[in-house]
Amino acid sequence: MNWRGASRDSNGRDSRSGVTEPLSDHQSGLDDRTSGWFRRGMAGIASVPAVILMVSFIGFGVLCRESGLSLGQSVFMTAMVWALPSQVVLVGAVSAGTPLVLTAIAVALSAVRLTPMVAAWVPLVRSQHTRRYQLLLLSHFVAITAWIFAMMRLPDVPRRHRVRYFAGFAVTLFACNIAITAASFSLASEMPVVLVAALFFLTPIYFLTAMSAAARLPAEVYALVIGLVADPVLFAYAIPLDIVWAGLVGGSLAYLFGRLRRRGARS
Repeated sequence: MNWRGASRDSNGRDSRSGVTEPLSDHQSGLDDRTSGWFRRGMAGIASVPAVILMVSFIGFGVLCRESGLSLGQSVFMTAMVWALPSQVVLVGAVSAGTPLVLTAIAVALSAVRLTPMVAAWVPLVRSQHTRRYQLLLLSHFVAITAWIFAMMRLPDVPRRHRVRYFAGFAVTLFACNIAITAASFSLASEMPVVLVAALFFLTPIYFLTAMSAAARLPAEVYALVIGLVADPVLFAYAIPLDIVWAGLVGGSLAYLFGRLRRRGARS
């Protein structure tokens, strides 16, 4: 089934955008009902990445309570920041009495990593029927879990249904974690401290395993390996902003190694 005003070659390639996608929903093994794609996305919260993230948010709700925040502040933080590492940075800065300007800078630096994720997500989810306001609204939900979900699942979804499919997953995950933050905050006094710490520690483990699974290019693998080696070294020497420097060094070296590898393959 063609897009309006677009032509395709024999391989199903859009002659104007150069994007290859399924010729029809039936050929991709999916039905043509638009009403079902949001529900299909909702079913994605039963996946391992989404479950681990929801479990990690149990620890976040307890952290907020132990840091002296109110229930309203905790829920507002989850809804507005919607990136667990940035939320942890914000809670730590608030509980330490860090000035507002420095807190904002710290959270912004933590959230900079989401910019290239959104840049990679937009061309994957967008079609000729996608409205700009849809991309703007849904971009709020692009954090690591939703991004990995999009990278792994959206290529198998017909392009004109991808916005609905992603929205079903992202909005459902968002709502569940707001509820989990509120529930865990309210029940914090009844949970063992060791259990809460163990649940919260699932977050970095999940990030590592999920990004490793989503890595497709050699440069992405290089960046992960270099970052894993560089950050402990920088931390051991008490280098300020060790995570930022590990990201910059790892990403830059991975990019250079990737280019050298491609150049060697062509020669």
